[in-house]
Amino acid sequence: MTMFATSETVQIIDDAENLAHMIICSELGEQYRYFYHILKNDREAQQVISEFVKAKDQFEDVQRFGKYHPDYAKIRKEMRDRKLVLDMNENITNFKKVERALQKLLDEVSVIIAHEVSTFIKVPTGNPFFEQSCSSGGGCATGGSCGCKTR
Repeated sequence: MTMFATSETVQIIDDAENLAHMIICSELGEQYRYFYHILKNDREAQQVISEFVKAKDQFEDVQRFGKYHPDYAKIRKEMRDRKLVLDMNENITNFKKVERALQKLLDEVSVIIAHEVSTFIKVPTGNPFFEQSCSSGGGCATGGSCGCKTR
């Protein structure tokens, strides 16, 4: 199906851009940019991140062989130690906290928009809280036979 630009589709795109601008200008958007800037300019945090990524890459390489790799336990411990240092860094923690909050907001907005169109639209949020559960096991494409609210 070819979609032609109509005044209605242009208005929808404008409204989407306005919504994005509202999110960017929100307190949460401001916090995200603030903590992002702090994190990017924190040399110590960048070093911690770099060391963790290296340890994680090493672990992924040896994980293919599992406990049979001669350095598996040593590299796994190194990665866990680097992860602990990463989690203890205040600037990294602050950024991750606001990043999760912003992701939650974006997930909520996506679900609201999708379900206003149809409850059958699946939104890949990656968050089980937003997944619709259906006791029939047939998913929400059963036409409401599972007890889901349908439009």
